Amino acid sequence: MSVQELEKEQAPKQAGFGPVAWLRWAWRTLTSMKTALILLFLLALGSVPGSLVPQRSVEPDKVAQIYEQSPVLAEWYDRLQLFEVFSSTWFAAVYLLLFTSLIGCIIPRTATFVRELRRKPPAAPKNLSRLPHAASFDSDLDVQQAARKLRKLRFRVVTGDGWVSAEKGYLREIGNLFFHIALLGVLVAIGAGALFGYRGNVLVVEGDGFANTVAAYDRFMPGNQVSAESLQPFSFTLSEFKVAYQVAGDKRGQALDYSAHLKVSDTPAAPARDYELKVNEPLEVDGTQMYLIGNGYAPVFKVTDGKGQVAFEGPVPCLIEQKATMTSGCVVKVPDAQPSQLGFLLQFLPTSVPLTNGDHASAFPGELNPEVKILGAFSGDLGVRSGKPQSVYELAEPEVLKKLKPLVMGSSAPKPLAVGQSMDLPDGLGKLEFTGVKEWITLQTSYDPGRFPALVAAATAVVAIALSLMIRRRRVFVRVSEGRAEVGGLTRTEGSAAGFAEEFADIVKVLSAGDKDVR
Repeated sequence: MSVQELEKEQAPKQAGFGPVAWLRWAWRTLTSMKTALILLFLLALGSVPGSLVPQRSVEPDKVAQIYEQSPVLAEWYDRLQLFEVFSSTWFAAVYLLLFTSLIGCIIPRTATFVRELRRKPPAAPKNLSRLPHAASFDSDLDVQQAARKLRKLRFRVVTGDGWVSAEKGYLREIGNLFFHIALLGVLVAIGAGALFGYRGNVLVVEGDGFANTVAAYDRFMPGNQVSAESLQPFSFTLSEFKVAYQVAGDKRGQALDYSAHLKVSDTPAAPARDYELKVNEPLEVDGTQMYLIGNGYAPVFKVTDGKGQVAFEGPVPCLIEQKATMTSGCVVKVPDAQPSQLGFLLQFLPTSVPLTNGDHASAFPGELNPEVKILGAFSGDLGVRSGKPQSVYELAEPEVLKKLKPLVMGSSAPKPLAVGQSMDLPDGLGKLEFTGVKEWITLQTSYDPGRFPALVAAATAVVAIALSLMIRRRRVFVRVSEGRAEVGGLTRTEGSAAGFAEEFADIVKVLSAGDKDVR
């Protein structure tokens, strides 16, 4: 055997990095302060799309517009869960990792802080002149006098043979610890709100009412611990909705104020009370808040079928197509019409004006000259009884729409209908009459039991971080012997030595002259 082979055989073998070691490394990495800050940044960054991209739970009409205008973009948004950011898988993953990381940070830091509180300040060094801050003076000061004066300055004091050791500034670490606990409290409060709270969206037309039941919502998102009996039993009627617009100047047409007048009953047996609902001024009943988040027009139509029977009569909420002028697209489905079902594609113009090409458009979002433009009228099976869910803003699916018989389209369409005017359908199939205009509002209901705890936790975090940034850990030592007193001091907080110099001078002044006016 050669010397090289012998050395290679006798060389120590490196231990393998086994599963336990990998788990230990992963836990230490996850619970490090650096990882917690990265996860906190990712949580904040992940919230940005929730503000930029319309959310299904808040603005379902705008989500529908994206699907209509950019189907490919909407599909990618849906794949990435950008329409439901705060209930998405990736957002929940960041949330849970941050939750785990904070717990892993808090437990060891708490144990370390408890040990620090139980540990007494160290004995005074023999040579105090080597400390960053030092002073000496002639005095008959003794150990007990020095200890008493330092205690009055709120120092923790330990005495020995001819020396005094004092320390304070523990509020810095308390602030740091409470900051992490408060962040954890915010996450717990958000989680509690998700479990025991609920949200819902509903569209209400002027003159209609709403009762806080699951069936009344257009979209209802309950927490895992919410049942139908959990909802507060209030109700209201939308008496009137008004929008004030700028009528002149560069900002003509800009909305200035939204106001919904409600008749609210807090319980089924309670008398109705008046309430004016405005943007950012929600209706609140027993912790449940209702926010005004959208509005639009609901023109009223009356449809008479070919047999002379009124097959449909009522307001039709229209989807806003141009926000600046409130030009809106309307769909009227009449599945009960005889001898065949009827469907209408319409466009509502709040302030209709003629164009040079003979067409009409809306010049102002307010209801000054309301007219309805007929885009198309159809007869045939609309597919509403097929059992498949359909959008109220879509007449029929493309394959169904191809099978419908067009009655009025393009050049055969009459001029826009004003209120009180009607259009007769060909072949005696019926009549469409425009009878009036109402407005609709969309409301978001939110019940979040974790809202107030989250506010308290956030306020605690602000106070705690202020304490951890403003307070310094510092130590002061005193040695007395034969009419001579030496004082030394240092800070345990990096970068705070300059701020301690003035305080140290005041401490020396108190020890030498008994002055209690100390910062």
